[in-house]
Amino acid sequence: MQSTDNGTALVPAALVVGLVIRQQLRTRPVRRYGSLITPAVFGVLGVAGIAFGIASVVKDRPLTTLPVVLLVASLAVAAGMGAARSRTVRVWRGPQGEVLRKGTAATTALWLASVCAHFALGLWIDRAAGTGVLGAASLYAYLAIGAGTQNLLVRGRAAAL
Repeated sequence: MQSTDNGTALVPAALVVGLVIRQQLRTRPVRRYGSLITPAVFGVLGVAGIAFGIASVVKDRPLTTLPVVLLVASLAVAAGMGAARSRTVRVWRGPQGEVLRKGTAATTALWLASVCAHFALGLWIDRAAGTGVLGAASLYAYLAIGAGTQNLLVRGRAAAL
């Protein structure tokens, strides 16, 4: 089994996740498309990351079913956590009638739990693959699905106001 050092990837990943969480805690307007730009960018990076992760595995051995199933499960967890986080975001009408949003302490806690879940599942994916960095490289896809789900559901709540 090839040794992979994911420690060097933790710093940029922690920085990205920290910026995402920081953005969640700011009061900001709910926009028609603005809340989907970040998940779309993460989605593009996520597709590239998964492609890189698959390439890192198949250069040494064939990709088996278990890592793929675990990757799909990880992305399903991202959607579920995004849905849960969406319920913790405050949504209200501002003084000029604009719809505003702001994450809460529970939003932050669920973001941190979500990142821990991805980290654990990523380690499991990489262990199941036996080589490569498919689990670690799927971070942006995980963030895209989680943030995208959260933002779509928050937008739905905002539209109901």
